[in-house]
Amino acid sequence: MNRDERVALVTGASSGFGMLTSIALAKNGYYVIATMRDPAKQSPLLALAEGAGIEQRLEIMQVDVTVHESIDRAVGEVIRKHGRIDVLVNNAGYAIGGYVEDVPMEAWKEQLETNVFGVIAAAKAVLPHMRAQASGCIINLSSVSGLTAYPGFAPYSTSKFAIEGFSESLRLEMKPYGVRVVLVEPGAYRTDIWSKGFAGVYTTEASPYWSRLSKLLQMVKQTAGSAPDPQEVADAIVSIAGRSRPKLRYPLGRGVRLGLWSRSLLPWKWYEAVVLRMLR
Repeated sequence: MNRDERVALVTGASSGFGMLTSIALAKNGYYVIATMRDPAKQSPLLALAEGAGIEQRLEIMQVDVTVHESIDRAVGEVIRKHGRIDVLVNNAGYAIGGYVEDVPMEAWKEQLETNVFGVIAAAKAVLPHMRAQASGCIINLSSVSGLTAYPGFAPYSTSKFAIEGFSESLRLEMKPYGVRVVLVEPGAYRTDIWSKGFAGVYTTEASPYWSRLSKLLQMVKQTAGSAPDPQEVADAIVSIAGRSRPKLRYPLGRGVRLGLWSRSLLPWKWYEAVVLRMLR
């Protein structure tokens, strides 16, 4: 690659938003470092890249965001080989479910280690280079669940609320140095995050909370089944990465803006009553 070419690093690129974003960035002129915990899962990404004719603009590296040394090693290698990192897409993450009483503490720690500390570690790794080049864009994949929480998904919402606060602080810290920090907040899209999350639900039929959680899970499944194409999120990320003055937050998805607007206007006791009525 040309050392003046824009370089993007994407975490969690083996599936979902990360995979589609890697392809979309490469199509739009970026040289993309697509990272994943298990490179054996690279086949779907490579197939898309070959189909789009952009395999020469894509490089796969092994990164487990819970092993911070692997992040530092990958960033160091990118700088040595390419001399720059222009965009970091912090996408790696997953969701677990269950009522708070039922979720073991080890699961809480694992959720935060990936969804929060992995994001922080990746940002810290690229910051010295972006600050030195006085440019760069860090896009953190949050969620509508980082703005509005529901029962049964407290670990996931906790992690995404944390990313919201982290990103606000980081944006204010880095703006004087030319580094842009952005939150992308998808609602429901057709990705496998929730199907994987269902497999990791800790509340079982033996729990006193099961009847309420099972109703919520059914609602989420129905919503996910008719959700929009996740390519919409990947295209939005490419557009945001190219903006010189992006906004802090980009909520995305069908009905998301209306839902957030309604939530901000409703008194809490009304909102609470609506949610609890749905789970009876």
